[in-house]
Amino acid sequence: MMKWERLNDNGFTTANKIVNMKISEQFQDNKLEIACDNSATESEKPTPKYNEELDNCCAELLQTLKHMTKIQLKMEKLTSTTKAICDLETFHHGAGKCTAPFFHTWPTPYFFEVSLKLSEMYKKELQLKQTIVQDIAHSADQDLMMVYLSSWLYQPYIENSSKLLLEAMLLETGHRQC
Repeated sequence: MMKWERLNDNGFTTANKIVNMKISEQFQDNKLEIACDNSATESEKPTPKYNEELDNCCAELLQTLKHMTKIQLKMEKLTSTTKAICDLETFHHGAGKCTAPFFHTWPTPYFFEVSLKLSEMYKKELQLKQTIVQDIAHSADQDLMMVYLSSWLYQPYIENSSKLLLEAMLLETGHRQC
């Protein structure tokens, strides 16, 4: 999760640069429109220029999204593995309790439920970020760009309980001491 948070911060910084470039570009375009003579023909109007810095920032944001996708896929694999352990326990021990629990106090099905809940949160958040990456550099609406930025930063699909759930999972597996 620390990697996810670091990537989220880096992605926000990059997205912020993109939005600032887009707003600056709009401001420059508006100044040019005012300065241009209205009688100019279409062929005389300046064509939009290629912005290499914007393109580099978009590539950087896309790379950040790819790294976040890898993290989310690892979460899905861990959830799948936990589900398989639940199924194996059920097969081996039937409906009765397992004599050798995998975790300190949680039954395996509960660990799976928590893992699935976390995985679903991050999956939804990743889908939102994919939409943002696809649209942020193409939007002309400043309000929409601000919504994209705040959505990236505040991660609306990741509940506040996620950190507590993750810490509890780490305690249950022995990866974190009290």
